[in-house]
Parts: sequence; structure tokens; C-alpha cells
Amino acid sequence: MQFGLLGAGFKLFGSEEKLKANPLQHLFDVSPECFVFTLQVYVQVNKEAKSNEDIQKSAQDFFRRLEGGDDQALSLWQHFRHISIEEYKKVYKRLGVHFGEYSGESMYQGKIQDILQQLREQGLLKTTQRGTGVVDLSPEKDMSLCTTVVRSDGTSLDLTAAIDRKHRYNFAEMIYVTDKSQQNHFEQTFKILEAMGFQWAQCCRHVPFGLVQGMKTRKGDVVFLEDVLDEARARMLQNMRNSRTTKVLENPEDTAEKVGISALIVQDFKGPLLSDYRFDWDRVLQSQGDTGVFLQYTHARLRSLLRMCDDGEEETFDPSLLQDKRAISILQHLLRYDEVLHQSSVDLQPKHLVNFLLALGRLVAVAHRDLPVKDSPSAVAQVRHTPSLLTLQNHRGLLNHTLSGLSF
Repeated sequence: MQFGLLGAGFKLFGSEEKLKANPLQHLFDVSPECFVFTLQVYVQVNKEAKSNEDIQKSAQDFFRRLEGGDDQALSLWQHFRHISIEEYKKVYKRLGVHFGEYSGESMYQGKIQDILQQLREQGLLKTTQRGTGVVDLSPEKDMSLCTTVVRSDGTSLDLTAAIDRKHRYNFAEMIYVTDKSQQNHFEQTFKILEAMGFQWAQCCRHVPFGLVQGMKTRKGDVVFLEDVLDEARARMLQNMRNSRTTKVLENPEDTAEKVGISALIVQDFKGPLLSDYRFDWDRVLQSQGDTGVFLQYTHARLRSLLRMCDDGEEETFDPSLLQDKRAISILQHLLRYDEVLHQSSVDLQPKHLVNFLLALGRLVAVAHRDLPVKDSPSAVAQVRHTPSLLTLQNHRGLLNHTLSGLSF
């Protein structure tokens, strides 16, 4: 329905020139399927629609036309979708994220009637007095627990996408990641699929995430991902300039980008995904404590240590000298990686990997302080250098997994 409002409103308030000049600032993402909405248009048309029934009717009509395959409506939708995807690719590339395919429920409009007909034939589709099509999910079939699949305005919720993806990919598991307001919707969707006889619905999972509260950038309260990444880079660059320990870098902006994004990802993933949390720039970009900046700093220290030790070339050493509990703690912690990785794959919570890395960073910091390699006797230095090598090799791989988005 929101896209119906946009379609009706774009003719009144939209600007093709602004859209081409600065797409991400002119577009506002409000849908999980790559629908995007012009912010000025969307805000203005929503405001007008509250008191103007003609705009509401026009929006409903536009959305019905879109579902019906109207050429003009489809052309506008495709225009916004193409611009959105191209801009999304640029932004997500900064996060190291790549999507193999962009598709949403809107891609399956032509198949909706087939699914509705199947529901009717199976006796699952009921019609309320208001003309709403529902599926009764109550155990007693007394309509006490119903979920809407066809609203009175003719629009529908789409089960077709899930069925089509099963046919195309024959997936072992399909995971939906959305905000927690969609929990009930996905629970009911999976139950409808099971009621239709699709046992593979048991392999569908929903991973809900909470809200980030209090996030602002210098550009205001409406937060775009690109603005957040730019802000993280700018703030991190300023922190680096203000630090007395920052070394001269060939490309400080690139370093600030990488460290700033690491800080954002660690902040977002170190707690339960479902939990809301209050965002604070100063806390996120701290170099001490459980932050992405701390992880990157630890990684840099290890790299420096290895360069002093011939880039970590393996040599024979006497393991009997490796008895210090701080070094042993690092090696024992590394042995937990498979266990932590398995736990994350079971409950789809990246916090296990992030907190594993943070604990590893703290262990490394203690060892770096208390077990010097430089100026130590050669045999001792070689032994102490060995766990550092092992730590770095594993730490780098783990950081790559974590800071690339922790794909399950």
C-alpha cells in the first residue's frame, strides 16, 4: 500500500531531476523487497492522505493496477527498483556484502491467483463479512485465529515467493531476516504453508532483530545507511588525528573507513539480535573496551609483532618453554572456535562469534603486555612469538568472517 501512496504522490510532488542527481537522499527505503520511496514525496503524500480521501483512493487504485500488471504502474515501479538496487550495491560494497539476487514478493504478482485458487480448493481460504480473505489457523477451526491473505481492497499477502524459491533452489533451509514487528506474520506464513501440505515449511526460519534507538548523523534524524557509514568514517578520522599514537598513514581516510565500519558491525552484533539498544557514537568508537576499534587495534599490534619476528616464519621451538598461563589461555581459547561457530549456526546469533573475538582480543592484550618478545632471549622470544603467530592467523580469519557480515 505504501507504494500505492508513492505512485499517487510522485505525480504531485516527485522530481525526476532530484531522483537522478542524488538517489539515496531522494529515496527512502520502507520495504524488505527493494521498494523505495522518495522521502519528500512519501512524507508529503502521507500527510495529505490523512485528510484527503481522493489521495487514499488514488493510492489504492495505483496499487491494484500494479498488482494487475498495468504497464504504466509497472514502469514506475521498475524505475525506482533499478535506481535503488544500483545505489544499494554501492553502499553494501563498503560493508563487504554482496547479494546474488534481488527479488521480493512483487516479483510474483502474476502467480498470486494460482495460490489463492489452491487455498480455495483445499478449503483453507475463508471470506469475512468485510470481504477479507483469511486462513483459519485455530485448532478448533472456529475462526479464533485467522491470518489475512486477501484484504478488502483487493491486495494480497504473497505466499508465492516462498513456494517459487523452493521450486527454483530446492533449499535445505530458508532464512528470513527482518525487524521484530514481522514475527507474527512469518509464524503465520509458515503455518499456512504447512496447512497447504508443504512440509518443507518446517525448514523456514525467521530471524528478527530489534531497533536501534537514538541514532543520528550530522544531517538529521532520518538516517540513511550511507550517511551512517560516512559519519563513522569522519568521526574515526577525527579521532585518529587527535590521537598521539596514530602513525603516519598512506591513506588515512581508507583506514578510518575500515575501522569505523568495524566499530558499527561489532556494536550491532555483540548483543542478542532481538534486543533494542541505544546508539552512542562516542561509545561505539572507543579504542578501549568491547568495540570494533579495539579489535582492529589488537589486529594491528599483532601484525607489528609478527613483522618484528620475520613475518611469522615457522621455525622449530621448544614447547616446554611455553608454560605461561597467559599464552596457554590464548591457545585454549582458539580451540573453542569450532564450538562457537556451531552455536552461531544453530541459533543464527552472531553475538557468539563477536564475543569470542572480543575475549580473544582481551587475552592477546594481556599477553602482549606481560610476555614481551622484543629483547627477550632468543629461545623465549621464539616460543612467545609462536602463539602470537597462531593467534594472528586465526584472528585474521575470524575478523574477516565477523566484519564481513557473518553470513550464516
